[in-house]
Amino acid sequence: MNKLFPAIKPYVNHTLKVEEPHVLHVEECGNPDGIPVVFLHGGPGAGYDGSHRRFFDPEVYRIVLFDQRGSGRSVPHAELKGNTTQSLVADMEAIREHLAIEKWVLFGGSWGSSLALVYAQTYPERVLGLILRGIFLCRPRDIQWFYQDGACRVFPEYWRDFQRPIPEAEQGDMVAAYYRRLTGQDELARMAAAKAWSIWEARCATMKLSGELVNHLGNSHVALSMARIECHYFTHQSFLRPNQILDDMEKIRHLPATIIHGRYDVVCPVEQAIELSNAWPDAELRIIADAGHSAFEPGIVDALVTATRSMARHLT
Repeated sequence: MNKLFPAIKPYVNHTLKVEEPHVLHVEECGNPDGIPVVFLHGGPGAGYDGSHRRFFDPEVYRIVLFDQRGSGRSVPHAELKGNTTQSLVADMEAIREHLAIEKWVLFGGSWGSSLALVYAQTYPERVLGLILRGIFLCRPRDIQWFYQDGACRVFPEYWRDFQRPIPEAEQGDMVAAYYRRLTGQDELARMAAAKAWSIWEARCATMKLSGELVNHLGNSHVALSMARIECHYFTHQSFLRPNQILDDMEKIRHLPATIIHGRYDVVCPVEQAIELSNAWPDAELRIIADAGHSAFEPGIVDALVTATRSMARHLT
């Protein structure tokens, strides 16, 4: 079974000003002359960390990672102004041009898979291929499953904790109720809501509860950006037309792709990967029998590293 590549450090960091007030943190690592690949983190709002460099052979790939607007080391932290899907797509183009990359591989999981698909459908001529994990199609039904009626029946004890910051009278629309608190002026209520939102996701993301993941997403800095930005996107239908990703698949069906999804993914049920695969017959679909949503479960790690190796062979 494949494991992550050894830990590496970036060979250069960039600070890229985009639309006011946003300034992006971007790094490059691996081989400066290698196959360009961009890592797209989840959330939106989660940011990336050093472990995400390790899905790629550093001798083969020129690895680009960046914190999306309001996330990680990009500033302003947790900022919602000008934070839309279209803005993130434009940011990716700005990064590509700044780094003088003609075409690159897109690697994204969860929300990162959504962003990869929308970017590819917008700029198919700039894409060498896609490696996608934990498919999230951003439809109302997908939001409803995790934040209103679906996952709550799988993890009812965790759901009670998610409900706790919200009065019973408002629990009929949890996303709207959380949005009011996450964008309100009460700092204590805002942080309590952010932690409850992020810990709910962390608890559901793995087959076996990961205390490390709960602690990471429950960290105040990460929780605030992820909860605010996720809730902002989901309140605005992810700034996409209804069913946009599946409706626009004809634009990218010719591109090589691998779709990887955990059989027991409760955050983004596997039906989303199946529907994407049905619309993309030439893409390789791998359903991992003993995994949930997290990129770091052993079966998912094995599949992702296999996919990056395979993509490199295909492109060279």
